[in-house]
Amino acid sequence: MLRSMKDLHGFRIGATDGDIGTVQECYFDDVSHTVRYLVVDTGGWLSERRVLLSPIAFRSMDWEHKRITAALTKAQVEKSPDIDTEKPVSRQHEIVYYGYYGYTPYWAGSYLWGAFPYPYSGSGPAMTAADLERERRWNWDANDWNDPHLRSSREVTGYHIQATDGDIGHVEDLLVDDQSWKIRYMIVDTTNWWPGKKVLVAPDWISEVNWAESKVHVQLGREKIRTSPEYDPSRPVERSYEARLYGHYARPRYWDE
Repeated sequence: MLRSMKDLHGFRIGATDGDIGTVQECYFDDVSHTVRYLVVDTGGWLSERRVLLSPIAFRSMDWEHKRITAALTKAQVEKSPDIDTEKPVSRQHEIVYYGYYGYTPYWAGSYLWGAFPYPYSGSGPAMTAADLERERRWNWDANDWNDPHLRSSREVTGYHIQATDGDIGHVEDLLVDDQSWKIRYMIVDTTNWWPGKKVLVAPDWISEVNWAESKVHVQLGREKIRTSPEYDPSRPVERSYEARLYGHYARPRYWDE
């Protein structure tokens, strides 16, 4: 199911021996557009320290009560490598982090999560050999993928969206697959250009992101976006809606890859 990134803010993270803290934001890589870490505020028990937690550690998610259960102890989190969440997280930081927890790095394999299509092998649906072969499409050894930049969900929210022929609005939120943690869509608020409508734009349709100017360029025209199927945030995104969306833009559907 697709979930709002904003809805994750404030989630409680539970370790095996007590609560760790609350989710403040998410970091995603700008190559595969996948959430790699949640930034967790540990509150008073770690002197207001913020830590990174990978979805690899998550075992259950209770969306109704806004709680994630992780296969970690508080001592593990307390002794985890210090990472300054106010600065970019480098690949070197990630290597130290993955080494400490004993995780297989997501860049050390041909799947979205390195050795697996999902962060935790028990989190996704059972996959056949054909399914697994279809998912083997991530060449993390490519030169331009060696050190992908991690981006903050809070930072990207509010970025302007530039169509091929002008502005269309701004990023209001991100929709994430709650099994693979891949960002499937940006929710675009078109209020300043076309009042009263929200639309979805997939990261695969981005042509360029100007991080310095906080602007996302997409390979779509304004009129095509204006006539796209409207997004209703009060309803879950169903596959039938996604099929209409991809059909409207004549784009290959990600679930057929």
